[in-house]
Amino acid sequence: MVLGIVIGVFINKSGDPGLIESYSTNIKLLATIFIRLVQMIIAPLVFSTLVVGIAKLGDLGAVGRVGGKAMIWFFTASLISLLIGLVMVNYFEPGVGMNLSVADVSGVEDVTGKTKSFSMQNFVEHIVPKSVFEAMATNEILQLVVFSIFFGIGLAAMGEKGAPVIKALDVIAHVVLKMVGYVMLTAPLGVFGAISAVIATRGLDILLTYAKYFGAFLAGIAVLWVVLLVVGYIFLGKRLFPLLKALSAPMVIAFSTTSSEAVFPKLTEELKKFGCKDNIVSFILPLGYSFNLDGSMMYMTFASIFIAQVYGIELDLGTQLTMLLVLMLSSKGVAGVPRASLVVVAATCGMFGIPVEGIALILPIDHFCDMFRSATNVIGNGLATTAVAKWEGELEDPLTDYTG
Repeated sequence: MVLGIVIGVFINKSGDPGLIESYSTNIKLLATIFIRLVQMIIAPLVFSTLVVGIAKLGDLGAVGRVGGKAMIWFFTASLISLLIGLVMVNYFEPGVGMNLSVADVSGVEDVTGKTKSFSMQNFVEHIVPKSVFEAMATNEILQLVVFSIFFGIGLAAMGEKGAPVIKALDVIAHVVLKMVGYVMLTAPLGVFGAISAVIATRGLDILLTYAKYFGAFLAGIAVLWVVLLVVGYIFLGKRLFPLLKALSAPMVIAFSTTSSEAVFPKLTEELKKFGCKDNIVSFILPLGYSFNLDGSMMYMTFASIFIAQVYGIELDLGTQLTMLLVLMLSSKGVAGVPRASLVVVAATCGMFGIPVEGIALILPIDHFCDMFRSATNVIGNGLATTAVAKWEGELEDPLTDYTG
């Protein structure tokens, strides 16, 4: 990051428009490569982990009962997270006074190219796949979740005949998770490319706006944490504190890698040690990675309205609440990996007449926001899995002493 800022300032101070444009365009390829590498591994990871989780859960009645309880938690948490983002961005107004009417859009073409206008037809198409291979090729994660649920239920109904397939998919899941670790090694290059390009184009003055944006975002994350911990205490009582200790290592990994997917194996291990049964963990966690990314949800309303503020677009309360509901529907299936939520933000901006190229304004600071929202996603999914386990009577005594 520091190197990117230094080089960006040097290029910006040169005053040569040709050099600035050429440098910005080419250096942002590093960020584009990083984004595309992450998107490459989303589909196989979601498919393999979710199918294995459902197959291990057992009969259709158990799938429906546990899934229903999980969905109640997921949608309630999503609504609260979206509301917090909406309230915080309106209170702090970090985009007001930021005079950037023209944004450099070349660094976000990969994001904006996946957006669609919202309609009932598009919503149904977003949910129901016509081809699992097309869903994988286009990273339509929610469509892949729907297929995986049907596939997992069918696989569970096969009994012992399906055991080899379950084992094979379990191995595939761990292979893809190993790939996640390799991809995360390119994250510093992506950050360097993104921030160096924007500093070269805009200069250091833009960091003042980012400071206000980042501070307001952190305040929102803090409020969300308070809400999650209060609800967690209501459900778990004093066992909340050992759970937080169990989740500390996965949260540190998610914070440093900006990917909640990267901690999936560690999070699964810690939740099992905490006392959650294997069938609950294997089902709820993959489902939560599509439906229960609390930090990402909070960020979506925050970032969308921020971009509107930057361009001086007034959104009344009714419009903002409509935007919230659209985000609630259209965001389901967003993956817990870096930059995935920006696709939803870009789509939402397009629906409400907000310039989609505004995504370029938040991309350089998005990595730092992603660190905090990834850690929040981990604690949100950890709480959800543990709460559903207790709700089902599947929460046992911990296998590890968390008091020491």
